[in-house]
Amino acid sequence: MHGLVNRSIQCFLRDTYGDSLWLEIASRIGISENGFESMLTYDDSFTMDLLNASTRRLDKSVDMLLEDVGTYLVSHPKTESIRRLLRFGGETFFDFLHSLDDLPERARLAVPDLILPNLELIDIGEGQYELQVRGTHKEYAFVLVGVLRTMADDYGALVFLDQALSDSGHMTIRISLLDSDFSEGRSFSLARPDATVPEEHR
Repeated sequence: MHGLVNRSIQCFLRDTYGDSLWLEIASRIGISENGFESMLTYDDSFTMDLLNASTRRLDKSVDMLLEDVGTYLVSHPKTESIRRLLRFGGETFFDFLHSLDDLPERARLAVPDLILPNLELIDIGEGQYELQVRGTHKEYAFVLVGVLRTMADDYGALVFLDQALSDSGHMTIRISLLDSDFSEGRSFSLARPDATVPEEHR
Protein backbone atom coordinates (compact mmCIF):
# COMPACT_ATOMS: atom_id res chain seq x y z
CA MET A 1 0.00 0.00 0.00
CA HIS A 2 1.24 3.47 -0.85
CA GLY A 3 2.37 5.34 2.24
CA LEU A 4 0.15 8.28 1.31
CA VAL A 5 -2.90 6.11 2.01
CA ASN A 6 -1.65 5.06 5.45
CA ARG A 7 -0.56 8.61 6.20
CA SER A 8 -4.03 9.90 5.31
CA ILE A 9 -5.63 7.50 7.80
CA GLN A 10 -3.05 8.53 10.41
CA CYS A 11 -3.76 12.25 9.88
CA PHE A 12 -7.51 11.60 10.05
CA LEU A 13 -7.12 9.83 13.40
CA ARG A 14 -4.84 12.50 14.82
CA ASP A 15 -6.78 15.53 13.57
CA THR A 16 -10.18 14.08 14.47
CA TYR A 17 -9.53 12.28 17.76
CA GLY A 18 -6.29 13.82 19.00
CA ASP A 19 -2.64 12.91 19.43
CA SER A 20 -3.24 10.59 22.37
CA LEU A 21 -5.44 8.26 20.35
CA TRP A 22 -2.97 8.19 17.48
CA LEU A 23 -0.12 7.36 19.88
CA GLU A 24 -2.20 4.52 21.30
CA ILE A 25 -2.90 3.14 17.82
CA ALA A 26 0.75 3.51 16.77
CA SER A 27 1.85 1.57 19.85
CA ARG A 28 -0.66 -1.20 19.14
CA ILE A 29 0.54 -1.76 15.58
CA GLY A 30 4.23 -1.38 16.40
CA ILE A 31 5.07 1.79 14.50
CA SER A 32 6.83 4.91 15.74
CA GLU A 33 4.79 7.89 16.88
CA ASN A 34 5.88 9.72 13.72
CA GLY A 35 3.90 7.14 11.79
CA PHE A 36 3.97 6.50 8.06
CA GLU A 37 6.06 8.23 5.41
CA SER A 38 3.90 9.53 2.58
CA MET A 39 6.21 8.55 -0.28
CA LEU A 40 7.16 5.05 0.87
CA THR A 41 5.40 1.78 0.09
CA TYR A 42 4.24 -0.53 2.89
CA ASP A 43 3.05 -4.10 2.99
CA ASP A 44 -0.74 -4.32 2.94
CA SER A 45 -0.63 -5.97 6.36
CA PHE A 46 0.36 -2.59 7.91
CA THR A 47 -2.80 -1.02 6.51
CA MET A 48 -4.98 -3.86 7.77
CA ASP A 49 -3.37 -3.65 11.22
CA LEU A 50 -3.98 0.11 11.23
CA LEU A 51 -7.63 -0.29 10.23
CA ASN A 52 -8.29 -3.15 12.64
CA ALA A 53 -6.72 -1.34 15.60
CA SER A 54 -8.61 1.84 14.77
CA THR A 55 -12.00 0.18 14.37
CA ARG A 56 -11.60 -1.73 17.63
CA ARG A 57 -10.58 1.41 19.50
CA LEU A 58 -13.36 3.55 18.00
CA ASP A 59 -16.00 0.78 17.95
CA LYS A 60 -16.70 1.34 14.26
CA SER A 61 -16.89 -0.92 11.24
CA VAL A 62 -14.20 -0.63 8.59
CA ASP A 63 -16.64 0.79 6.05
CA MET A 64 -17.81 3.48 8.49
CA LEU A 65 -14.23 4.41 9.37
CA LEU A 66 -13.19 4.65 5.73
CA GLU A 67 -16.24 6.74 4.89
CA ASP A 68 -15.21 9.12 7.68
CA VAL A 69 -11.71 9.24 6.16
CA GLY A 70 -13.26 10.23 2.81
CA THR A 71 -15.23 13.00 4.50
CA TYR A 72 -12.09 14.23 6.27
CA LEU A 73 -10.05 14.32 3.05
CA VAL A 74 -12.34 16.86 1.39
CA SER A 75 -13.58 18.87 4.37
CA HIS A 76 -10.71 19.41 6.81
CA PRO A 77 -8.78 22.70 6.48
CA LYS A 78 -5.48 20.81 6.32
CA THR A 79 -6.59 18.94 3.21
CA GLU A 80 -7.98 21.88 1.24
CA SER A 81 -5.74 20.99 -1.72
CA ILE A 82 -7.69 17.74 -2.24
CA ARG A 83 -10.99 19.58 -2.26
CA ARG A 84 -9.58 22.03 -4.81
CA LEU A 85 -8.39 19.16 -7.02
CA LEU A 86 -11.89 17.70 -7.01
CA ARG A 87 -13.68 21.02 -7.54
CA PHE A 88 -11.71 21.48 -10.74
CA GLY A 89 -13.83 18.58 -12.02
CA GLY A 90 -16.62 21.01 -12.92
CA GLU A 91 -18.92 23.84 -11.91
CA THR A 92 -21.77 21.58 -10.77
CA PHE A 93 -22.07 18.25 -8.99
CA PHE A 94 -23.33 16.80 -12.29
CA ASP A 95 -20.07 17.90 -13.95
CA PHE A 96 -18.10 16.54 -11.01
CA LEU A 97 -19.69 13.11 -11.34
CA HIS A 98 -18.78 12.92 -15.00
CA SER A 99 -15.17 13.83 -14.20
CA LEU A 100 -14.69 10.86 -11.87
CA ASP A 101 -13.60 8.50 -14.66
CA ASP A 102 -10.47 10.65 -15.05
CA LEU A 103 -9.74 10.97 -11.32
CA PRO A 104 -7.16 8.12 -11.07
CA GLU A 105 -5.15 9.62 -13.93
CA ARG A 106 -5.30 13.12 -12.42
CA ALA A 107 -4.11 11.73 -9.08
CA ARG A 108 -1.18 10.02 -10.78
CA LEU A 109 -0.09 13.34 -12.24
CA ALA A 110 0.54 14.49 -8.67
CA VAL A 111 1.75 11.13 -7.28
CA PRO A 112 2.94 8.91 -10.17
CA ASP A 113 3.22 5.67 -8.15
CA LEU A 114 -0.16 6.02 -6.41
CA ILE A 115 -2.45 3.28 -7.73
CA LEU A 116 -6.13 4.07 -7.37
CA PRO A 117 -8.96 1.80 -8.52
CA ASN A 118 -10.44 2.29 -11.96
CA LEU A 119 -13.70 4.26 -11.88
CA GLU A 120 -16.54 4.04 -14.38
CA LEU A 121 -19.67 6.16 -14.10
CA ILE A 122 -22.77 4.68 -15.71
CA ASP A 123 -25.66 7.06 -16.39
CA ILE A 124 -28.86 5.06 -15.88
CA GLY A 125 -31.10 8.05 -16.54
CA GLU A 126 -33.43 10.34 -14.58
CA GLY A 127 -30.66 11.38 -12.19
CA GLN A 128 -29.63 7.79 -11.40
CA TYR A 129 -26.00 6.69 -11.70
CA GLU A 130 -23.78 3.77 -10.83
CA LEU A 131 -20.10 4.34 -10.04
CA GLN A 132 -18.21 1.09 -10.50
CA VAL A 133 -14.97 0.76 -8.52
CA ARG A 134 -12.60 -1.88 -9.89
CA GLY A 135 -9.18 -2.72 -8.55
CA THR A 136 -7.14 -4.58 -5.97
CA HIS A 137 -8.36 -2.51 -3.03
CA LYS A 138 -12.13 -2.32 -3.39
CA GLU A 139 -12.27 -0.74 0.10
CA TYR A 140 -11.53 2.56 -1.65
CA ALA A 141 -15.24 2.55 -2.50
CA PHE A 142 -16.09 3.31 1.13
CA VAL A 143 -13.71 6.29 1.07
CA LEU A 144 -15.40 7.46 -2.12
CA VAL A 145 -18.80 7.35 -0.44
CA GLY A 146 -17.52 9.83 2.14
CA VAL A 147 -15.97 11.95 -0.59
CA LEU A 148 -19.18 11.96 -2.65
CA ARG A 149 -21.41 12.86 0.30
CA THR A 150 -19.18 15.76 1.26
CA MET A 151 -18.72 17.00 -2.30
CA ALA A 152 -22.49 16.95 -2.82
CA ASP A 153 -22.82 19.28 0.17
CA ASP A 154 -19.92 21.34 -1.17
CA TYR A 155 -21.78 21.86 -4.45
CA GLY A 156 -25.15 22.32 -2.73
CA ALA A 157 -26.66 19.19 -4.32
CA LEU A 158 -29.17 16.81 -2.74
CA VAL A 159 -27.89 13.27 -3.26
CA PHE A 160 -28.73 9.80 -1.99
CA LEU A 161 -25.93 7.19 -1.95
CA ASP A 162 -25.82 3.44 -1.48
CA GLN A 163 -23.10 0.87 -2.12
CA ALA A 164 -23.04 -2.85 -2.79
CA LEU A 165 -20.64 -5.62 -3.78
CA SER A 166 -21.42 -6.73 -7.32
CA ASP A 167 -21.40 -10.32 -8.54
CA SER A 168 -18.12 -9.76 -10.40
CA GLY A 169 -16.36 -8.68 -7.23
CA HIS A 170 -16.11 -4.94 -7.83
CA MET A 171 -17.89 -2.34 -5.74
CA THR A 172 -20.78 -0.32 -7.10
CA ILE A 173 -21.89 2.98 -5.57
CA ARG A 174 -25.46 3.86 -6.50
CA ILE A 175 -26.02 7.60 -6.79
CA SER A 176 -29.36 9.38 -6.95
CA LEU A 177 -29.01 13.06 -7.85
CA LEU A 178 -32.29 14.41 -6.51
CA ASP A 179 -31.63 18.15 -6.84
CA SER A 180 -28.43 19.71 -8.18
CA ASP A 181 -29.35 23.16 -6.77
CA PHE A 182 -30.75 22.16 -3.39
CA SER A 183 -28.71 24.69 -1.41
CA GLU A 184 -26.10 27.39 -1.94
CA GLY A 185 -23.06 25.19 -1.30
CA ARG A 186 -19.59 26.32 -0.29
CA SER A 187 -17.79 29.12 -2.08
CA PHE A 188 -14.99 28.17 -4.45
CA SER A 189 -12.55 30.26 -6.46
CA LEU A 190 -10.14 29.16 -9.17
CA ALA A 191 -7.53 31.43 -7.58
CA ARG A 192 -5.34 29.61 -5.09
CA PRO A 193 -5.91 30.81 -1.50
CA ASP A 194 -3.06 32.44 0.41
CA ALA A 195 -3.06 29.71 3.08
CA THR A 196 -0.59 26.94 2.41
CA VAL A 197 -1.14 23.24 3.07
CA PRO A 198 1.23 21.71 5.66
CA GLU A 199 4.00 19.67 4.07
CA GLU A 200 2.83 16.41 5.65
CA HIS A 201 -0.48 16.66 3.76
CA ARG A 202 0.96 17.46 0.34
